[in-house]
Amino acid sequence: MIDRVLNSMFHWYRLTGDASVGARVLERDGVVAAVVPAAPERAVVNAVVYRDAEGLAVAYDELASAYGEIGAKWTVWVPPGDEAAARVLKARGHDLDAQPMAMSRELDGVERPAADALANWTAGGDVAAVGEINDRSYTFGTDSFSRALQTLPASVRVYLARDQQDAPIGCLAMIDHEGNSEVQMVAVVPEARGRGITSKLLGHALADAAERGNETSTLIATPMGYPVYERAGFRPLERFSMWERAPA
Repeated sequence: MIDRVLNSMFHWYRLTGDASVGARVLERDGVVAAVVPAAPERAVVNAVVYRDAEGLAVAYDELASAYGEIGAKWTVWVPPGDEAAARVLKARGHDLDAQPMAMSRELDGVERPAADALANWTAGGDVAAVGEINDRSYTFGTDSFSRALQTLPASVRVYLARDQQDAPIGCLAMIDHEGNSEVQMVAVVPEARGRGITSKLLGHALADAAERGNETSTLIATPMGYPVYERAGFRPLERFSMWERAPA
């Protein structure tokens, strides 16, 4: 399952590296990096995933140069147990920023929420709402997600909830890849929290993913999201480490 998590992350960052003006994907042997000049302050979009520490070490100088050119804060996602990569990154000036939990669930037996559980939602939301909601939901105080996620292919399914005035208040993105549905960009605006919006959107998204023939779903959980995903049937795997480096 960790392989499925990692494979889906590779797929996601290839999409992120093509989702805004000037963005690009830097891909070397076993290494994928999204370079996003539209949001240089946001390390979670200016991010690197890799297969093995040796390949990361070989590509490192080129990665550092690419992010240095745009003045980006950037992160490397280190898979569980890869102490060799952690040592390389620490020696290069990276700091351990977070260790979110990878989670997964099988899609057999998924139950869709009741039809009236969520009044105003769609599985065909606009990607612009994903950036807007995430920017409002987190405490960064910028529009960096809106700048970084301007265009995504139609294969990225955006689940969106709206309030009674039709304003967007909650979202998630679902991305199919090789039999797995990766959950990304989950957010609910602060004033709408506590209503079960994420769990209901996720229930519909998982049911749809199962109907499309996917076998599993994976995600990376923040501490806030972890209990929501656990209640939705996701089980913890292992923690990834985010090694962040600030611009020089």
